[in-house]
Amino acid sequence: MAETTGSGVAEGESAPRMRKSSWKYIGPGIVVAATGVGAGDLVATLIAGSNFGYTLLWAAVIGCVVKISLAEAAGRWHLATGRTLFDGWASLGRWTTWFFVVYVVIWGYVYGAAAMSSSGLPLQALFPDVMELKWWAILTGVVGLVFVWFNKYAVFEKVMTVLVGVMFVVTVYLAIRVTPHLGDALAGLVPVLPDEKDSILNTLGLIGGVGGTITLAAYGYWVNAKGWTDTSWMKVMRLDNRVAYITTGIFVVAMLFVGAELLHSANVAIASGDKGLVQLGDILEKEYGTATSKLFLIGFLATSFTSLIGVWHGVSLMFADFVERYRKQRAGAGTGSDAGAGDKESSGEAVASGAREKSLPFRAYLLWLTFPPMILLFQGQPFRLIIIYGVLGAAFMPFLALTLVWLLNSSRTPREWRNGPISNGMLTIAGLLFLVLCIKQITDQDWGSFF
Repeated sequence: MAETTGSGVAEGESAPRMRKSSWKYIGPGIVVAATGVGAGDLVATLIAGSNFGYTLLWAAVIGCVVKISLAEAAGRWHLATGRTLFDGWASLGRWTTWFFVVYVVIWGYVYGAAAMSSSGLPLQALFPDVMELKWWAILTGVVGLVFVWFNKYAVFEKVMTVLVGVMFVVTVYLAIRVTPHLGDALAGLVPVLPDEKDSILNTLGLIGGVGGTITLAAYGYWVNAKGWTDTSWMKVMRLDNRVAYITTGIFVVAMLFVGAELLHSANVAIASGDKGLVQLGDILEKEYGTATSKLFLIGFLATSFTSLIGVWHGVSLMFADFVERYRKQRAGAGTGSDAGAGDKESSGEAVASGAREKSLPFRAYLLWLTFPPMILLFQGQPFRLIIIYGVLGAAFMPFLALTLVWLLNSSRTPREWRNGPISNGMLTIAGLLFLVLCIKQITDQDWGSFF
C-alpha cells in the first residue's frame, strides 16, 4: 500500500484537482442548517424580538457568521486530513474521548425526549382531539428511527431539503405578513446593547444560541457522507457552508421580525421553550386567521422534525466513528495518543462508503436516542440529570471551537490548509464566547438542591 500524507494523497501523486464551486453540489449545508435550527432557537429569537424589537438584529447576524467559521473549520479538517473529527480529537489525548462519551450518552438521553416532545407539540396543536402529547412524541421518535434506520445519506438529504423548503416558505411568509419596518430593521444592524439588566449576557446568548449544537461537529461527517473526501472539494464545501448559514440567517431574521412586529409592538409575552411556538400559533390565528396559524404549525413541525432526524443521523454517525476507532485501538491498530493518524480505513472514505450508516454502533445509538428517553415523557425529567445535561451541553461548544484551533494550527493538518489569521480570530472569538456562556450556565444551576 502506498504511503500517504496527512491530506490523503499518496507520495509521488499530485494533489487532487480542485473542483469548481457549484450550486448543484449543495447538500450537507442544508442538512446542518435544518438540524441546527430547532424550535427552541426560534423561540429564543422570537423572545429577543419581543423584548428588544430590532435592537439585537446585528447579534443574530454575527451569530450566523460565527457558526460559518466553526462549520467551515470542521469541514476543512475532514477534507484536508482525510481523517474524521473524532479521530482528530482522539489525537489530542484521552480526555477528549472521555468527554465525548459522557456527553453523547447523557446528552442523547435527555435530548431524545426533548426532540420528540418538540415534534409532537405541533401535531397535537394541529390534531388536538386525537391523542395526548406524549403519544404524538413517541410517534415522531419512532418515525424518525425507522426513516434513518432504512435510508442512507442521499435519501436523508433529499427529505431534509424538502423540509427546509417548507421552513423557508413559512418563515419568509410570516415575516412579510407582519409587515416589518425595514428602516428599523436596518438600524438594528448597528451594534447597540439594550439598556437593560444582563443585556450583555442576553446578547451573547443570542449570538451563541441559534444553530449552535453538536450538529456543527457533525457537518464534517455529512460532508464525507456526501462523497466529498479530499481537498478537491474544498471550494464546494465552503460554498455549501455559506449557503447553510445564509439559510439559517434568513430563518433567524424572519422570526426576529415576527417577534418585533407581532409581539413587541403589542407588548405580548410568550413562554420560553417549544410551548412558546404553540402560543404564537394562537396569536397568529387571532391576528391573521386559521389558515396562517395552520401554515405556521406545519412550519413548526418541519423545524422540529428536521432537528430530530438530523441528530438521529448525524450524532449516530459520530458515535459509530468513535466505536470504530475504539475497536481498532483495542485491536492494536495504533500506538500512542495519535494512533490511527495514517489509517486510511478509518477516515472520510469509510464514512463516504455508507457502511457506517448500517453498522451496529450507528443503530445502537439510534435506539438509545429513541427508546430510553420515552421514560422521561412519562415520568418527567429528573432534576440532577437535567443539570448535568445543561452543563455538558454548554461545555460542548467551547470544546469544539478550542479543539479546532488546536488541530488546525498543528502538524496534524497539512500546512496549506491550516488556519489563517481570520479563521484563528473567528474560532478564538467563538471559543471565548461559548466559554462565557458555559460559565454562566454552570453558575445559574441550582447546585444547592443538586447536592
